Amino acid sequence: MQQHTLATKSKQTVMPLSGFALAVLVLSLASHARPCSDQEKSSLLRFIAGISQDSGLAMSWRNGTTSCCSWEGITCDGDGVVIDVSLPNRGLHGLISPALGELTGLRHLNLSHNSLSGELPLEQLLSSSSGLVAIDVSFNGLEGELRELPSSGTHGWPLQVLNISSNLFIGEFPSDTWKAMSNLVALNASNNSFHGRMASSFCNSSPASVAILDVSYNKFSGCIPAGLGNCSALEVLKAGNNMLSGALPDELFNASSLEYLSFPNNGLHGILDGARLTNLRNLVHLDVGGNWLNGKIPDSIGDLRRLEVLHLDHNDMSGELPSAFSNCTNLIVIDLRNNYFSGELTKVNFSTLINLKMLDLLYNSFTGTIPDSIYSCSNLNALRLSDNKLHGQLSPRIANLKSLVFLSASFNNFTNITNALHVLKDCKDLAVLIIASNFKGEVMPEDETIDGFQNLQFLSLSDCSLSGKIPLWLSKLKNLEILLLQNNQLTGPVPVWIKSFNSLFYLDISENNLTGDIPADLMEMPMLTTENTTSHLDQRVFVLLIYRGPSFEYRVATAFPKMLNLGYNNLTGVIPKEIGQLKSVAILNFSSNSLSGEIPPQLHSLTNLQVLDLSNNHLTGAIPMGLNILHFLATFNVSNNDLEGSIPTGGQFTTFTNSSFGGNPKLCSTIVDRPCGSAEVYLVSKISTEKMDRRIAFGIAFSSFFGVGVLYDQIVLSKYFG
Repeated sequence: MQQHTLATKSKQTVMPLSGFALAVLVLSLASHARPCSDQEKSSLLRFIAGISQDSGLAMSWRNGTTSCCSWEGITCDGDGVVIDVSLPNRGLHGLISPALGELTGLRHLNLSHNSLSGELPLEQLLSSSSGLVAIDVSFNGLEGELRELPSSGTHGWPLQVLNISSNLFIGEFPSDTWKAMSNLVALNASNNSFHGRMASSFCNSSPASVAILDVSYNKFSGCIPAGLGNCSALEVLKAGNNMLSGALPDELFNASSLEYLSFPNNGLHGILDGARLTNLRNLVHLDVGGNWLNGKIPDSIGDLRRLEVLHLDHNDMSGELPSAFSNCTNLIVIDLRNNYFSGELTKVNFSTLINLKMLDLLYNSFTGTIPDSIYSCSNLNALRLSDNKLHGQLSPRIANLKSLVFLSASFNNFTNITNALHVLKDCKDLAVLIIASNFKGEVMPEDETIDGFQNLQFLSLSDCSLSGKIPLWLSKLKNLEILLLQNNQLTGPVPVWIKSFNSLFYLDISENNLTGDIPADLMEMPMLTTENTTSHLDQRVFVLLIYRGPSFEYRVATAFPKMLNLGYNNLTGVIPKEIGQLKSVAILNFSSNSLSGEIPPQLHSLTNLQVLDLSNNHLTGAIPMGLNILHFLATFNVSNNDLEGSIPTGGQFTTFTNSSFGGNPKLCSTIVDRPCGSAEVYLVSKISTEKMDRRIAFGIAFSSFFGVGVLYDQIVLSKYFG
């Protein structure tokens, strides 16, 4: 779930809203001179009686002192009046009793991060507790609609902070309610299922009050209310991940106190108006990614001197980057991926962006070379330039990026892989190196002086058409966990030293020209033989999302299954029987090779297997019946071999279709429309037997005349090579 944040009216650092009531509005309490009243004690006991699970809280209250002022989670003032009920993270199940509204002196109520359900008795809580200024019921299972609140006198309800985020609320936002809350400072209603239009009345009654408004992760539709521009005190506005449409209203840019403006993943269109953008000089965080915005980045972006985070990703924006970026010296994150930006990056002087930590330019059309000024960004820890039209060689100055952890420069036109590896080895903290689809037609360097990379966990050199062998220097990368070398022209055998990688769990060396047997030693890879299926992939790998194509992304380590992919090579011999040792492998692909022999029955030991592809080989014999116990097997392909006999039944085999077994005319099952025992199967078997008889007869005849044949060969060859 999203971490919700807010800023105080005094423009302090953004902090979690769930702790706002305690951290900002908590009072300095006097010593407890008096016990609480019987009426307040009764109200609290009725509240706890409605809680079905309370982790022993009710027992501690009943067995504690007679004064509820000493009960856990309860705070009183010096007169014994309950002013604070704070019970977050207590594992509470059940309903929120309206009895809490009878605590007439209650000022702060925090029931966040529990498992409470039912409706929120907001009116009862506010009606009796005339001084209630903060309610936090976030991260529960509360449901139903928020009812309209009646007017509450001249000054309205006293509530200042309301956090109902991460619940199950539905319905439209009750607009009249917000008119009655003239003292509201912070509202977080994110991560629910509210629908309809965003209320436009937040700032009507008290434009100088509302500072934080978060309605992200709901189902709001329609346009952004122009009335939000009247919120003169508004500092945080978050409405991302809804279904909003239309343009950013001109009036919104009148909210000149905005520091955090976030509308990602909606359906907004239009341009960023450069003239109006200048009004938001206090902006620190701007996120309008995942929309339909077009046009250029205006030069006035340089007027946002406080800007630290900029997300314009996944839009239809185009043009060159403005040189005015150089004025935004506080920038920490620039995310421009998935747009149509073009031109040379040298237009921007990155050397002024000394605070920059993340630069993401994935899926654009930038040309030219990597500007030298980027190498002055000494705090940069994530740089992605993939899928552009950049060229040239990597500069040795990249070693100046001492903090670089993530580098992705794939699908460009970079050259000289040997140079690239020699300069990158000096980036000591590098954990992810993705330089696939470059260096076309070059030779994989076997230079043993390529060392370093001691922290590298993810390496992709795929799709480069590299020739040569799998180099020995790779064996030095002791922390490697993911290795991608697919779609090259590598030759030679599969190295047995691969088993020495203690952390490697994802290996793809498919689509090469590798030869020889599958080494039995490969079946000893520690991370594939362990019973523990969890990888140790460091979260530093995910400083940026890792993509496999424009629409497929990996967000967490568990998204990478344990895999061994040797498909589409020229491997021969049999599948080693030791394959049963790969207890935790999820994807096993030996397809499109020249493997022979039978499918080893030991495969039934791979109980975590999800994908098994042995298609397009020369395998013979029967499909082992024991494979039907592989309950996670979702994809199975043994097509185009020479298998025979009955296809296993039961388990996952009830889900596989004819395409999994095609090209094996001696297999029988209703799946392939050849019931076992049918005339067709008998005919295939008879023809097979006749072929075998002819082979035996030929073998006997061949043995009889072998000596004569050798002698004849010697006589004939001697005429030409004597």
